[in-house]
Amino acid sequence: MTTVPQFERTEILIGQTGIATLASKHIFVAGLGGVGSYCAEALARAGIGRITLVDHDHVAPSNINRQLPALLSTIGLPKIDIMRERIMNINPACKLTTHQVFLTTENMLDYVPADADYVIDCIDSLNCKVALVSTSLQRGLNVASSMGAGNRLEPSMIKLADISKTEMCPLARIMRKRLHKLGIRKGILTVYSDEQPADPLPPVAVDGPGRARAVNGTISYMPPLFGLMLAGEVIRRLLASQSTSTTESI
Repeated sequence: MTTVPQFERTEILIGQTGIATLASKHIFVAGLGGVGSYCAEALARAGIGRITLVDHDHVAPSNINRQLPALLSTIGLPKIDIMRERIMNINPACKLTTHQVFLTTENMLDYVPADADYVIDCIDSLNCKVALVSTSLQRGLNVASSMGAGNRLEPSMIKLADISKTEMCPLARIMRKRLHKLGIRKGILTVYSDEQPADPLPPVAVDGPGRARAVNGTISYMPPLFGLMLAGEVIRRLLASQSTSTTESI
C-alpha cells in the first residue's frame, strides 16, 4: 500500500501503478467557478501530481449557491487563493501553480503550460474559450471543455461526448461554429446537457474584464456535476492511456 494515507482507498481501486501514473501527470484548469472549482479539487483528491490553475475572479454572494470556494466568510477573496489552500491541505506534495489573471488571446501562451497532459476549459468568456481550446489543440495538447451548466435542472441529462456529437446546448452550437471557422471539427472531450435550457435574463455588465453576459439561472448540483464528470473522464483516460502504453512496452 502507498505510504500516503489520503490515497489508500484510491490505491485499492487503481493500484500502485495507477497512483504513480496520476502523480506523474500535469493538468491545467482554466476557471474556478461552479464547474472548475469542483473539477480542480477532484483532480487533487485523485492524486494528480502537478496542477496549474488560472482564475481572475473574487467570491461574490451570488456564487454561494454552486461554487466550492464560495462561503459567507470568503466573500471578496480571490477564488484562486482559496483553491490553493484547499488543494495544499488535500495533497501537500502536489506541485501547484496558480495565476490570478484573466486569460485572453494575447496572454494564452504565457499561462497554458506546453507540457500539460490535459487542458481543461471551465471558463465562460466565449472568445477566450474558443482561443484556449483552439490554441491548445494546435499545440498538440489534449483538451476537455465544459459547455453550459446553467438554466438546467435534470442531472440525468448530463453527457460526455466529443464536441462534434453535442446536441441541444446553445453554447456548444456556438463553439462548434466558431471552431469550424478555424478548421476544428472534433477532438475535444466535452461535458454538456441535452436538456432544453430555460431562458436566461438579459445581459448585464460584469465586474472586471469581459463583455456583458446573460444572467443564467443555476442550481447547487449541476455545475459541480459537470466539473466532477470532466475530472472523472480525464482521470479515466490518463489511466487507460498509461495501461495501453505499459502493455505495448512489454
